[in-house]
Amino acid sequence: MVQLTATPMSTPVRLVDEPVYIQATGLAPFQLVLLQASVEDDRKNLFHSHAYYRANESGEVDLEHASSLGGDYLGVHPMGLFWSLKAENVGNKLSKKDVMNSPLYVTKSLKFYDSDFDIYLKPSISPKYSLTVERWFSAPGVSRVRVAEGHIQRSFFLPPGEGRFPGVIDLYGAVDKLVENRASLLASHGFVTMALAFSNYKDLPSILVKYKLQYFEEAINFLLIHLEVLGPGIMVLSLSKEAELGFAIAIHLKQIIAAVLINGVNFIGQVPHEYGGHMFEALTLSPHLVAHYKVCYAWGGSVVPSAAAQKHSWKEIQKFLRKHLSLVVISQL
Repeated sequence: MVQLTATPMSTPVRLVDEPVYIQATGLAPFQLVLLQASVEDDRKNLFHSHAYYRANESGEVDLEHASSLGGDYLGVHPMGLFWSLKAENVGNKLSKKDVMNSPLYVTKSLKFYDSDFDIYLKPSISPKYSLTVERWFSAPGVSRVRVAEGHIQRSFFLPPGEGRFPGVIDLYGAVDKLVENRASLLASHGFVTMALAFSNYKDLPSILVKYKLQYFEEAINFLLIHLEVLGPGIMVLSLSKEAELGFAIAIHLKQIIAAVLINGVNFIGQVPHEYGGHMFEALTLSPHLVAHYKVCYAWGGSVVPSAAAQKHSWKEIQKFLRKHLSLVVISQL
């Protein structure tokens, strides 16, 4: 009997940054199969991926060990059907607005062929078996608090359990919404995380002439007064253009003890920043400043190496944040 399974299905939920192992059993020995994945995001955008595999002598295809023969990737990639998902309409980006109450539903389907020639003779053959894998952005027990005071638009996420946790400001602001995917995931891994919007959202300016660091300082102080946050400082995480802003915040605001800049530019110069009544223009980011301000960089690339880099960097980012917070706490003992 043919079966298509995903392990583990839920524990009790499977986060999007945790592995899922796909396996097909009960096939004919050395049978050629096509595995497909599809997902629809909150904006009804469709994403698809596919890969061809050949069953082993026992009639099994285990993606943890089997090598893809073709499709969207080649070789052994247990999570390949997930990270190779591509938009049906070019240019669409996978979006998840509700990170608390619903997962992404990723459907896996299996087609199998009586001979290798059927790939060409029957390209539109219907899937024989399918299953749906839930991919969550928040763990059980994570709570979300939405705050809007004055012009400051933010939400913050509290990890499950009691105690005090390291604090992170997540900057993902150059879009028309408050992006919470990364913040909810960090909370799931033990960080009190504030997702902070600063432009092009609600009553915030659509185009920034300059960064007013007092805006961010107020948000940082708001986070630090919460009993759940393990002070005396917090960390900032920023991406792409926002990495320029993250670096400026790390330089000027003493409450920031570490910063992670992902795919950032190597200088601050496109948008000046203001703090304490002073205007700061272009500032070169030299290796000396990187070391002095404890800044961590993560870079991507083409599809396969980019997927590997993201998997590796996500773990390293969490290690980096915990390391530098613990160093501050230990120094005060």
